[in-house]
Amino acid sequence: MRMSKPVSLFLLAFGVWSWIIWVTFARNLWQSDNARDATGALTSFFWVHAALTIVSIILGTIIGVIGWRGLRALTRRSED
Repeated sequence: MRMSKPVSLFLLAFGVWSWIIWVTFARNLWQSDNARDATGALTSFFWVHAALTIVSIILGTIIGVIGWRGLRALTRRSED
């Protein structure tokens, strides 16, 4: 499957954006008052949002890699 340059750039930008957003979210989650209960144990709120963050970072990485590979394929084709 061939992707156009704009599609490849969009996917790569989406991957980078996902990392920026979700790493920031994870940092804020860790520091949140809702992350721990009165005894200091991690709450359900934390675990649900941690799972969401991990899945989003993984998917963002996959999408970014697809975009990167699309750009590399385009540059290889243009060199031929």
